[in-house]
Amino acid sequence: MPLSDPTGYQHGTPAQTAILLVNLGTPDAPTAPALKRYLREFLSDPRVVEIPKPVWWLILNGIILPVRAAKSAAKYASVWTPRGSPLQIGTADLTAAVQAELTARGHLVQVHYAMRYGNPSLPAKLDELARQNVNRVLLVPLYPQYCAATTASTLDAVTAWFRRNRRVPELRVLNHFHDVPSYIDALAHKIQAHWQQHGRPDKLVLSFHGMPARTLKLGDPYHCECHKTARLLAQRLQLAETDWQVTFQSRFGRQEWLQPYTEPTLRALAQSGVERVDVACPGFTVDCLETLEEIAMEGKEAFLTSGGKTFHYIDCLNADSHWAQAFTGLLETQLQGWDTRTAPDPDALARSRERARALGATM
Repeated sequence: MPLSDPTGYQHGTPAQTAILLVNLGTPDAPTAPALKRYLREFLSDPRVVEIPKPVWWLILNGIILPVRAAKSAAKYASVWTPRGSPLQIGTADLTAAVQAELTARGHLVQVHYAMRYGNPSLPAKLDELARQNVNRVLLVPLYPQYCAATTASTLDAVTAWFRRNRRVPELRVLNHFHDVPSYIDALAHKIQAHWQQHGRPDKLVLSFHGMPARTLKLGDPYHCECHKTARLLAQRLQLAETDWQVTFQSRFGRQEWLQPYTEPTLRALAQSGVERVDVACPGFTVDCLETLEEIAMEGKEAFLTSGGKTFHYIDCLNADSHWAQAFTGLLETQLQGWDTRTAPDPDALARSRERARALGATM
């Protein structure tokens, strides 16, 4: 099959640099049909579900999608906002905040976002950047801790687009930032601001998205990076070992996942006499279903119905100004070596166009 070229390239068009932030994804609406489309795409990714494809196809289409779509739609409806999905809103707001910061710092860089699953899709966004003659892309999966099911899956989608297209941009990838001091500081700043307003808890629970336990044994660094984030954050907050705990949420299926599990831990803490817990989710940069519904609603219910007195969920970093500034600084380090401050010279572009036409170019 011939390679495509979505650019409609015109000689003399100035080259562009772009940052592409990528988040996991979200359905288009909190409805069963929308969830069915989204879950089919998400759960069909072999990076996400490592089960032989024919077997998994039968399970997915025969059992999971008919049952889970409606249940997931109800969960999404509980956190949906007038602006839409919290994940999409938060990602769009962070994109706008980073764009404003970079522009204020004198960078001529476009900042866009895409979703690995759902819309705006990665292929569609890469097509759009190609049409704008973006020839340098800094790809930033918004997952602080590297995981094959998230970061590597994002790269799968990008390289698949590369394989289909003739003109591909220069690519850089920020594939994790779990231990970057500015990220740890932003988390600490967020938690401390909450404590200044509400006081400190008996226990801080740091809940990360779960993964099957076998992924650790197969060499995925995700578990280790989660624990490093938590350890550095606890040190930054000057917490004693008994003041905090790491847990993993969002189990799926019957196999063993990374432990300890979040909900059973919350119940056990309440039953042991812990009166107040605060829960933060340092594996998510933007609030989503897994934080707003699974933790802030279901986790709260589990703790309070098991004897706990007070439960606080501490929001993700989202587009907080402190984080937007810190994140922009991190991205600036990744842009080094690319000239992102010099405006294109119209006369030089015109001369380039004329030289191309003299050599027979028609565009």
